[in-house]
Amino acid sequence: MNYYEVTFTYDTSVETEAISDVLAAELGEIGFESFTENAEGLQAYIPENMYAEATLQEKLMQFPIEGVGFHYTAQRIESQDWNEEWEKHYFKPIRIGKECIIRASFHEPEAGYTYNIIIDPKMAFGTGNHATTFLMIQEMLQLDLEGKELLDMGCGTAVLAILARMRGAKRVVAIDIDEWAYRNAIENIHINQTDDIEVALGGAERIADFGKFDVVFANINRNILLADMPHYAASMKPGALLFMSGFYTEDIPALEEECQKNGLKLLSYTEKEHWAAIKTKKC
Repeated sequence: MNYYEVTFTYDTSVETEAISDVLAAELGEIGFESFTENAEGLQAYIPENMYAEATLQEKLMQFPIEGVGFHYTAQRIESQDWNEEWEKHYFKPIRIGKECIIRASFHEPEAGYTYNIIIDPKMAFGTGNHATTFLMIQEMLQLDLEGKELLDMGCGTAVLAILARMRGAKRVVAIDIDEWAYRNAIENIHINQTDDIEVALGGAERIADFGKFDVVFANINRNILLADMPHYAASMKPGALLFMSGFYTEDIPALEEECQKNGLKLLSYTEKEHWAAIKTKKC
């Protein structure tokens, strides 16, 4: 699959990293799949057949932070091995205390972590998602998953599915609508020797193929979570837990309202760098 690489720089007094995180989330809503940050701004990648200049300009005009001027260039790039690109752009390990480290195979191993997960990201990973990945892993590390059945919806690199299996989940299913993510998930699952994880290509309509779950994780974005929540709720056993992230703290009320419509109760939420994760339970 060929992609467009769009390079953004900003005219703003706001910290570049903060703009890049919000921009990555906004671009994710119009088909951009992966992002790399640098000191000047952001590089974003979108499948060639989804790139639309007018849609991009409209999204930039609606940017939620005031006083930001955008400059960008776009170039078509051929399908390639993205590991080299991520290494070039300094993809950094994610560390959650001393319990878990997520690193790429090109990073040196680090001792002292309970769970050492190797992720070769390719196009299924973006630095704009670090905070949400961190939040979801924090939530998972607090759960007793021994013998549980778990769904990782919108799995991306399958890092949550892999951690769940390492922590004793009896059955783990990972689903993603993007073919790059699907293929990358399979590779990462093999690298981490968790090959009994079931991986499927598709959207929320695929969930019903895999029965009921004790725990569901969905780290996607606000609009998809709102649209697909009936599918999540239908897949949950009585008393099951649903964790969602990929949205801002101000989006929590809208998500809570949709939860209530689907028989889900909001139990708690966590936040990091303006991103949020919520924990809900099926009544």
